[in-house]
Amino acid sequence: MSEKTIRGILRHSDSETFVEGSDGEKYYKDRIIWDGYLSHWKDKRVFARELSQKDYMREEPIIIMWPDDPDPANPVVDLYYNERLVKYRTSTFGHNAISVNGEIFNFSHLLNENEVITSEEYFYRPALGEFAPSPESGMFELDVDGRDYYDKFGRNFMRTIHVLRLTGIDTDKLAGIYHRELKTIHSTPTDPKHPEKYRDFKFWNRSCATIIRDGLIEYGIDNISGFLPRDFFVSTLYGALMSKEKLGISVELFTMPQLNVPEASPSAMTPLLNPLNKNKLKKSLTLLAQ
Repeated sequence: MSEKTIRGILRHSDSETFVEGSDGEKYYKDRIIWDGYLSHWKDKRVFARELSQKDYMREEPIIIMWPDDPDPANPVVDLYYNERLVKYRTSTFGHNAISVNGEIFNFSHLLNENEVITSEEYFYRPALGEFAPSPESGMFELDVDGRDYYDKFGRNFMRTIHVLRLTGIDTDKLAGIYHRELKTIHSTPTDPKHPEKYRDFKFWNRSCATIIRDGLIEYGIDNISGFLPRDFFVSTLYGALMSKEKLGISVELFTMPQLNVPEASPSAMTPLLNPLNKNKLKKSLTLLAQ
């Protein structure tokens, strides 16, 4: 955790918003704090720190906040299926990412979105500055009065996220696989016509789902298939349950409900397109309930 991270209670009173520290100090009381945080965490314990990016109102570093929740007791791997963003055609099938002991690996057709990122930035960035949707279109838009709006704030504010948690994985080994993949991606020459894109991205074999899939297979989880995010997620759930005795792992499934804010419409579940995965999901839920 950064030395500049503040831990306290998010307060709003007398037109002041601040984080009340254990020392009684009112941190960030003269700064912009996103309304989305207040709507969900007012009078609750949070962490907060500055980001390098600046807001567009005062040109000050953006304040990010996230819940003061306990970390898992053991090193874990969390596979995420993010429901689809209803306003984007490219989000029709949803999205996958994976957390390996707190490092979240994200893979995308956009070069700068092939990254490893902290959990607080992945889930809880505020809809301020470049992270916000465009005030004109409500979507991704560049060069609006000289400012860029990437519409890429905290994913848990944008979507419901389904989580497959694996405990007992050799996290150093698995993280090494994904760091290697990121190195390969960023060392790939770009297409001069589209320098912002990952040249070798392919929906069926070099995508958010398939790069993660191939890493898990390389690690040793058997019987995983699929290139569509939700189908891959269900296939991995079933494959992990079938491999858990061999690998000495435990398997947990849970949901992070969308934290609704005005900047994002409710996300939507994508259907399972492979009929075999409908049966695998049914079997998996039965096994988890035992």
